[in-house]
Amino acid sequence: MCTVVVRRSAGRPVELLAVRDELTSRDFDDPDRWWQEFPDLVGGRDRVAGGTWCATSVTTGVTALVLNRHHDRPAAPGAPSRGVLPLLGAVHGPEWTAHVRLAGMAGFLLVLAAPDRLTTWGFDGDRLTVTEHAEGTHLLTSGGAEDRKADRWLATFATAEFPAGWRAQLQGQTPADDPAALVVRREQDGRVFGTVFAETIDARPGQLRLAHSRRPWADAPWNTAEFGPATGRP
Repeated sequence: MCTVVVRRSAGRPVELLAVRDELTSRDFDDPDRWWQEFPDLVGGRDRVAGGTWCATSVTTGVTALVLNRHHDRPAAPGAPSRGVLPLLGAVHGPEWTAHVRLAGMAGFLLVLAAPDRLTTWGFDGDRLTVTEHAEGTHLLTSGGAEDRKADRWLATFATAEFPAGWRAQLQGQTPADDPAALVVRREQDGRVFGTVFAETIDARPGQLRLAHSRRPWADAPWNTAEFGPATGRP
């Protein structure tokens, strides 16, 4: 995950856009109930490690997302995959840290968007830093040069209508090798890294509505899905 836009205001459901940038050769599944041990969770599934970049609890309306952040020290052998973090965040909320061993894990920013709070945890390989965010619109990224996205796009998202107006910011964009771009593409050593998925999330306790696309810049309808309580999809 490389870009997350969240708008939270009193008395309204959380409004959320998640844009995933990844190696285009890394296969994944569209959002669904993929995890038998977490039947209440909905998210896209990474086919390599089995985790996710974004998971939502249908019952509580809580969404957790992970943005990979890079530092000089890579993940240690045997360290947990960062793809487990959204699952733990969506299930355990702020207590997720008690359910995973962070030592040796690669850097990340975990975003927890709940009806009553927006919290992020940043991990640099050594320290975990917690930030509580005020009501309003926030644009979060993988850090570094990508933080320029907020300078370019935050004001637009703050005034645009959700969800159609937020999706419209991606549609028509040309994938670019630019840290400030919402839709990216770059090639290095024969591999292609780029935007592979985007979704808007309307999560209310007991009801989840998603719209998603694997080519969010294209002029084509997004796929939609609705989920009810864990007894099954409506």
